[in-house]
Amino acid sequence: MADHQLSTPKSIYDFTVKDIRGNDVSLSEYNGKVLLIVNVASKCGLTQSNYKELNVLYEKYKNKGFEILAFPCNQFAGQEPGNNEEIQEVVCTRFKAEFPIFDKIEVNGKEAAPLYKFLKSQKGGIFGDGIKWNFTKFLVNKEGKVVERYAPTTSPLKIEKDIQNLLESS
Repeated sequence: MADHQLSTPKSIYDFTVKDIRGNDVSLSEYNGKVLLIVNVASKCGLTQSNYKELNVLYEKYKNKGFEILAFPCNQFAGQEPGNNEEIQEVVCTRFKAEFPIFDKIEVNGKEAAPLYKFLKSQKGGIFGDGIKWNFTKFLVNKEGKVVERYAPTTSPLKIEKDIQNLLESS
């Protein structure tokens, strides 16, 4: 039993994920940063506005200890059908995103990525744990703890104040 307690993730720093090229990335690399973790899709009605505003936030705060981690997911109406190369092309070329894009994952169900199981366990949505749609956003503080979850329709710029507050907290 005690063994199980040890393996329970304490923060997002306990996870290793794959970047879009398939390389392992330990999220402990982001220790001390404020993070916005988003499940993204290239063909969603929310895509254009979200990438645009995420870019604005990233430009403004990336040198102040803020990072956006984007996880492509095709579980919502098949709106991220491409492979990693295609996704990267869309994100970097069409949307000029500079923040890191990770390997395509599942966020719901048995095959959900461990990171997403953790995020959901920390902050269930108003409709329970499941991620409802593309561009659900989780805000993580400098200690790797999930402090807030935002609906897909919450525009990134509406989160700015919360990001500022976390960046200013020591």
